Amino acid sequence: MTRPTACDLKTLLAKASPLRSGDQLAGLAAESAEESVTARMALADQPLKRFLAEPVVPYETDEVTRLICDTHDATAFAPLSAMTVGDFRDWILSDGVDGSVLAAAAPGITPEMAAAVSKIMRNQDLMLGASKIRCISRFRSTVGLAGRLSSRLQPNHPTDDPAGILASLVDGLRLGAGDAVIGVNPAGDNLAVLGDLVERLAETIDRFAIPTQACVLTHVSSTVELIAQGRPVDLVFQSIAGTEGANASFGIHLALLAEARDAALSLRRNPASEQVMYFETGQGTALSAGAHHGVDQQTLEARAYAVARAFDPFLVNTVVGFIGPEYLHDGRQIIRAGLEDHFCGKLLGLPMGCDVCYTNHCDADQDDMDVLLTLLGAAGVNFVMGVPGADDVMLNYQSTSFHDIQYARRLLGLRPAPEFEAWLEQMGLTDAAGRLTSGTDPWPTIGPDTGRGAGGTSGHLA
Repeated sequence: MTRPTACDLKTLLAKASPLRSGDQLAGLAAESAEESVTARMALADQPLKRFLAEPVVPYETDEVTRLICDTHDATAFAPLSAMTVGDFRDWILSDGVDGSVLAAAAPGITPEMAAAVSKIMRNQDLMLGASKIRCISRFRSTVGLAGRLSSRLQPNHPTDDPAGILASLVDGLRLGAGDAVIGVNPAGDNLAVLGDLVERLAETIDRFAIPTQACVLTHVSSTVELIAQGRPVDLVFQSIAGTEGANASFGIHLALLAEARDAALSLRRNPASEQVMYFETGQGTALSAGAHHGVDQQTLEARAYAVARAFDPFLVNTVVGFIGPEYLHDGRQIIRAGLEDHFCGKLLGLPMGCDVCYTNHCDADQDDMDVLLTLLGAAGVNFVMGVPGADDVMLNYQSTSFHDIQYARRLLGLRPAPEFEAWLEQMGLTDAAGRLTSGTDPWPTIGPDTGRGAGGTSGHLA
C-alpha cells in the first residue's frame, strides 16, 4: 500500500476521494478504508499554496491548466494563502464567513483547492457550505435568489416531433416548471430541424410573454451556424470537461467557446446581463474519453468549472448520474457526487444546478433521487430538471419530474423565480399563495392543425 503522506498531489487527491467506481476503474482509488482515511488526514494538512505550485495536469500540455493558472487572482487568494486544506474547511463553515466573503474569495480558489476541501467534508458540510453562497444569474428570469428553486423544462422527444415537444412543454408550464430554461435535447443534428426548434420555442415564449429563455442543446458549432443564420438563439449550450483532451473529445476548445459567446452576445437577446452560456458537466467525462491524466474524476469535474466560469454562464449543471455505473455505481455514490459538484461549483462562483438522475442499469432508484433532490434543495441549488414522468423518452434515463419540483418547493418553502411566479399567477395557473390551480386552459389553440392563435396571430408550436 502506498503511503498517502508521501504521495504527489494528484495521487493524494485520488486516495482521499470518497469511493466511487470510476476511480476504481482507473486504478486510482484507495485500496482500503484505512488508506482512504489516512489520505484525507494527510490532505487536510496540505497548504493551499501547494495547489498553485503543483498542477495536477501539466501546464505545458493542457489549456485548462493554463486557464486555471493564468487567471488565478492572487489578491483574492491572499486571505487564504496561509491556510491548509483543513483550515480552509473550518473557515468556510465558520459563522463569521458568509456568502459575500466566499464570493470575494472565489477568484482566488482553484478547482483543485475546491475539490480537496470537499474530500474532507461530510455531506452536511457540503450542504452547509453551499447554502451560504448565492450565485445569481439573470436573463428574462432571475435564477438563484434565496428562497427560490428554479427548473429546466426538458420536453425532449425521440423524433423531435413538434407536437410531442409541445405536449410536454404545456404539461410542464401548467405544473410550474421552466423558469430557468426551456431546454430541448434534439434527437439529431440536422440544421434545418434545429433551426425550426429554435424558432418555435422563441415564438411560444414571445407569444405568451413567458419570462424564461430557450435552449436547443446541440453542439456549440451548430449553434454558431444557427446564429449566423439569424435564428433567435437565447442560450448557447455545450458539454464541457476538465482537461483539454476530454474537451477535444467533445469537439471543442476554449477559443470555440469564446467565439460562440461573442456570437450569442451579438444577438442582444438577454435584456438583463451578458450571461448567454449554458454548460453541462459530469463526473467521469475525462476518464470515459481516455484523457484523465491519472487524476480522480471528482477533481477533474471541479476543473470543468474553471472552464465554465471563464465564460460567465447563465446556467451550469452537473448531469450527475447520467454517464453510468462505471463512474458512479449506485445511489449512494450519486448522492455524494451531486453534493460535491454543487458545493464545488458554488465555491468557484457558478450558478449551479443539478440533473438529479441515473441510468436504468445503475443500482439506484427514484427514492435515491428523492433524497438527493431534497438535500440539494436544502443546500440552495439554483435549479433542477423537469422531465415528464421523470422518464426521458429520448435520452433513456431517469431524472426528476414536474411533480418532484412541486414537492421540493412545498416541503422546503421554496418558490419559482419571481418573474415566473408572477406570470404563473397572471395566467391563472397558481393562486396568490403560489398553489397550483385547475384554472382555465391558457393554450386552447396552440396544438397541431388548430389554425391561428389568439389575437389573430400564428402562435402554435406544432
